[in-house]
Amino acid sequence: MLGPTVVWYLVVAAVLFGTGALGVLIRRNPLIVLLSLEIMLNGANLALIAFARSAGNGAGQIFALAVMAVAASEVCVGLGLVVALHRKRLALDVDHLSELRG
Repeated sequence: MLGPTVVWYLVVAAVLFGTGALGVLIRRNPLIVLLSLEIMLNGANLALIAFARSAGNGAGQIFALAVMAVAASEVCVGLGLVVALHRKRLALDVDHLSELRG
């Protein structure tokens, strides 16, 4: 029994990536922006694994693991920044956070 072809995986990956990009562009809450970035990275990981499966080697899967490690560190740093901003009672709006304050 054969599974779905690579095209189906790429379609799902494109939908995930598009949903994440739309969330980054539309939303202004930093937590939602971080979650949208995670969705984009998951879409890219799915595409990498689909291409690795079609090629028959594990290089894409190893690279996807490296992307997951970077995504985990990005979440830690991002949530730390959000908690620090919330403790200082600053507005959690991406438009207001575009400039660095001293």
